[in-house]
Amino acid sequence: MNNLSRRSAFTTLLGTLPAVSVGSSLVDGLAAETEVSMQGRIYKTLKIGMVKEGDSMAEKFDIARAAGFDGIELNAPGFDVEDVTAAVASTGFPVDGTVCGSHWKIRHSDPDETVRAKALEDLKQSLINTKAIGGHTVLLVVGHGKDGSEEEVWKRSVANIRKAVPLAAKLGVAIAIENVWNHFGYDHEGGSDQSAEKLVKYVDEFESPWVGMQFDIGNHWKYGNPGDWIRALGKRVIKLDIKGFSREQSKFTGIGEGDLDFADVRRALLEINFYGWCAAEVGGGNSERLEEVAGRMDRVLGLV
Repeated sequence: MNNLSRRSAFTTLLGTLPAVSVGSSLVDGLAAETEVSMQGRIYKTLKIGMVKEGDSMAEKFDIARAAGFDGIELNAPGFDVEDVTAAVASTGFPVDGTVCGSHWKIRHSDPDETVRAKALEDLKQSLINTKAIGGHTVLLVVGHGKDGSEEEVWKRSVANIRKAVPLAAKLGVAIAIENVWNHFGYDHEGGSDQSAEKLVKYVDEFESPWVGMQFDIGNHWKYGNPGDWIRALGKRVIKLDIKGFSREQSKFTGIGEGDLDFADVRRALLEINFYGWCAAEVGGGNSERLEEVAGRMDRVLGLV
């Protein structure tokens, strides 16, 4: 895997989690926030669905920037390219990437060849539209374990997604695979000592610097140590998603709440020499709520 995360392009379920009130668990979660600094290494972005105010795209961009974010992710395909391009030009606020909006229902691992063809079409169009608005990643859920055995899901999804890699390389837009609760690449009923070994092998199957991981820090804390997963994935990590999680309560939480070891996450990111974007994927809201989310990211990521 080439060191895609060092490229200059990378240096420049939406809104499903409820807003969580500040309590003692948040204070505990942020207590060691300054042990390792990531200042100058991480840029904060968020999912467009989190911005609940603003009538136009430009207004939403301005609200996100005022709240403390450096960029924003859209859902693709589905947005108006001309409208977004105009909003980027008028606000100077970048769209750093997109999320392939159909990947949960229209899957690259589906047994039906017709469905897989549609999944490929959506991915290619997402890459094209993302390039058109200046983004550099398309987040992708590669499939679901319910579509067959692990081997079947693996082979089908790799074969299908691989067809989009030449286009990704031509456009300079990376396919960023997200680790999610999709019953694939880990044991969904297993314990908390699982490793990222299968994800490492999966990404390497593509043999391309244009396929990497948008590693979600909170998603697999239930199943393994995110710091260790980051170390194992290394330069395959080209982008981050962030949310909180409590192993004790077995539920997602606000950023900085729960019992996730963010200090070790920061150490791991330094060890792999990560530079790039981190996207909030939590419940959004008004300007005040977005400022709160940005502040939590600053603290747990060592950006202040």
